[in-house]
Amino acid sequence: TCLSVCVVACLQGLCQCRPSEGNCSCCKECMLCLSTLWEECCDCVGMCNPRNYSDTPPTSKSTVEDLHRPIPSLFRALTEGETPINMMVVSFPVAEELSHHENLVSFLETLDEQHQNISLPGSSIHSNYDKDNLCTVVYFDDCLSIRQCKQYCESMGASKYRWFHNACCECIGPECLDYGSKSVKCMNCLL
Repeated sequence: TCLSVCVVACLQGLCQCRPSEGNCSCCKECMLCLSTLWEECCDCVGMCNPRNYSDTPPTSKSTVEDLHRPIPSLFRALTEGETPINMMVVSFPVAEELSHHENLVSFLETLDEQHQNISLPGSSIHSNYDKDNLCTVVYFDDCLSIRQCKQYCESMGASKYRWFHNACCECIGPECLDYGSKSVKCMNCLL
């Protein structure tokens, strides 16, 4: 599908500027033209760095974000008892969760104008925490866009989410100290 979208974008002249050379005058129009295929196809029109397809698989890379209005009681209510259709609830010790920093390729956060530095939680934050507590996460069975993942996790009252680059979505509960599990467990979205 990239080929047809890229041909249309090129014929319309929407992706002719070169961001790598400092010219991003057409970036917005190109992104709108490629629409939902932006991540998949931006390299074929020279708008992003070429992909190394022999690189690590998309299941080993993810994007995480803190959600700013979590509702812990809602998340607990939705994840306790019988598992809802189209999702899987997984709980594991917080100590296991704290070992999951590797392969994180981006960390999203809304920054205040005064604070321009982003840092992942350090061990000092975790030192006084009971390592026997359980971290509960939810995986949706089907693949989701990053926008859908964030919306679904917000609607469940989750504290954070992890979106794997194969489109698997993980909502992370309030007891989790870090960003849940780095394992892909979406039933219909494993590749």
